[in-house]
Amino acid sequence: MSLRDAVDPASLDWDKGDGLLPAIVQDAVDGSVLMLGYMNREALARTLAEGRVTFFSRSRQQLWQKGETSGNVLELVAVSADCDRDTLRVQARPSGPTCHLGTRTCFAGDSETRRAPGFLGELEDVIRGRLDDAPEGSYVASLAARGRQRMAQKIGEEGVETALALSAGDAEALLDESADLLFHLMVALLSEGLSLHEVIARLEARHRD
Repeated sequence: MSLRDAVDPASLDWDKGDGLLPAIVQDAVDGSVLMLGYMNREALARTLAEGRVTFFSRSRQQLWQKGETSGNVLELVAVSADCDRDTLRVQARPSGPTCHLGTRTCFAGDSETRRAPGFLGELEDVIRGRLDDAPEGSYVASLAARGRQRMAQKIGEEGVETALALSAGDAEALLDESADLLFHLMVALLSEGLSLHEVIARLEARHRD
C-alpha cells in the first residue's frame, strides 16, 4: 500500500464537521506547518488520485487545488488522520511560497529558514547559536572567526580522512569521519547564511528532474 493510500476515507469522522475535515499541511522534508485548509470527501479523493493537494473552499463552496493559479502547488507525499479520525495531516513538497501573501508559510512570525529534518535540525540550531553568540571556548565560534579558508581547509581534511577510512574498509572510522565531515560542512553552510535543508532541497530537485 502506498503512502497516499494510507488513510481510508471511509474510516474518517466526516459527520463531526458537517462533511469537512481540517487538513494541516506540513513540509514533508522538515515537518514545518505550512497552512491549514479543509477537505471534503471529494477533495481528499482528488488529492489521493492526482497527487496534488486539493481543498474545499468554505467561502466559495467549491473545490480548489493549491497553486492552480499561482503555480505554487503542493505535491502530495502522505496523508494520515489523528487519533479521533477527524483531522488530517497532509505531508507535501511545496513548489513555491505556500501563503497567498508570498511567504513560505501562512503562519505569521514563522521563520523563513527551513530546518534540516530530525536531529540534524537540532544540531543546526546549536551551531547557529554558537555562530550568533560566539561564546567563549566555542569551537564553532573560533573556527568561524578564522574565516572561510580555515573552514575550507577543515572540510578538505575531514574529506580526506573519510576517504582513507573507506579505502581501509574501517567501518567505525568511516562513521566517525563522516560525522566530522558533515559537522564541519554544516558550520560552513550556516556561516554563509545557507543551510543543510537547502542542500537537501537541491538533491530533491535533481532527483525530480
